[in-house]
Amino acid sequence: MKVRIKMGTVVPKMGTIVHLDEIPDDYRRAIAMALHAELGSTHRAIKSAMRWTGASERTVKYWFQGERGPSGEHLVSLARHSEAVLIVLLVLADRVVLEDGKD
Repeated sequence: MKVRIKMGTVVPKMGTIVHLDEIPDDYRRAIAMALHAELGSTHRAIKSAMRWTGASERTVKYWFQGERGPSGEHLVSLARHSEAVLIVLLVLADRVVLEDGKD
């Protein structure tokens, strides 16, 4: 299903594909899914998230495992750098309008 997100802010079509119907309701698992979609599952992915947020390696590993979720400044930093995290955050907050993309 092709989905278009309509809001005041345009989400670019380029970049990581996030299947909105697969986003878990659980915040921690949803952020973990977004991080894996955006960065993959390598040590390099963890280092990238550490650079984006200034968080420790152990903290970022918890995020990737879905055991804990980022809060406050870390979440804002992740959303600033990751389209997938931003989209997941908007979906969890019920701030997106989905349309069937039949153009």
